[in-house]
Amino acid sequence: MLTMLIMIIPIVNIIMMFVWAFGDGNPSKQNYFKASLLWAAIILGLYAIIAIIVFAAAASMSFS
Repeated sequence: MLTMLIMIIPIVNIIMMFVWAFGDGNPSKQNYFKASLLWAAIILGLYAIIAIIVFAAAASMSFS
């Protein structure tokens, strides 16, 4: 329950994900947060690609 409460707090949740993923502790919790960080990186990459496509399309339409 404490883990879920900490994950609600912005910025602190990202820091704690790294602490729990790469610190000493429960191996199950470490694996969970390593997987969570991997998914977050994949989603961030997809958002970046979509933003680039939208920006390029908007720029292309403004120059036409």
